[in-house]
Amino acid sequence: MGRVVVLGSLNVDLVATVERHPKPGETVLADGELQRFAGGKGGNQAVAAAAAGARVSFVGAVGSDEGGRAYLERLRSRDIDVSAVRTVDGTSTGQAWITVDDEGENSIVVIAGANAQVTADQLEGLTDIGPGDVLLLQLEVPLRTVAAAARSAHGRGARVVLNAAPYAALPHDVVALADPLVVNEHEALQLADSDAAPTSVLVTFGAAGCSWDGDRSDGIPVDDADVVDTTGAGDAFCGALAAALAAGATREQAVTAASEAGAAAVRHRGAQRDPELS
Repeated sequence: MGRVVVLGSLNVDLVATVERHPKPGETVLADGELQRFAGGKGGNQAVAAAAAGARVSFVGAVGSDEGGRAYLERLRSRDIDVSAVRTVDGTSTGQAWITVDDEGENSIVVIAGANAQVTADQLEGLTDIGPGDVLLLQLEVPLRTVAAAARSAHGRGARVVLNAAPYAALPHDVVALADPLVVNEHEALQLADSDAAPTSVLVTFGAAGCSWDGDRSDGIPVDDADVVDTTGAGDAFCGALAAALAAGATREQAVTAASEAGAAAVRHRGAQRDPELS
């Protein structure tokens, strides 16, 4: 059974609930108190992979602040290896400001903080990464870091799973290395408008399921009344997908596990289960 190595972002999510999202220039009042959750696509996906039973190592950065220390302790408590996480002095841990409306839909602004200083050199510290392992990447850290890490891991025999979110153009060779390149339907349109030629593409459609290289899979139904918060559902999907692939699952098995994780994620507040940072 291989390992999942996640290179990505760690954010402290500051979450406010509102009846509805404000229009441009409008102010609305939040319901209740501001909440502080663990987030960031990298952290979310690592926690999801660990919850799915994978052995997980994390490569990233936090600031020299209380939020960063709390996040590292949280990852350790989930048996995630954080030996390749840098603490950047004089810099804050990444943050995301999130509003969630009564329908469970979210709006997010991300402040990179220490995530902007994640480097591919940190991956080199994990000298045993190789065949059977999965490197899981997203695009909330510098794109040059993502590109270098993908090339390095692929050269060492690991499988590269790349979640192209938030969408950005990547070098063509990096796009071609991904197996699969995971995008939602909006990102898929941006990918189609580019001249990149991915080898393998998995497109997610939320509750409507997903399509991997044209093979369509149905979603897991969730009653509207059970939808609490859609934040992190895509990250739960990616983390569980990587865990299944590292365990040797078939495509069908991996998609089923990922869809189940994504459906479960919308039933709780925050991007991770029990997400509050103490």
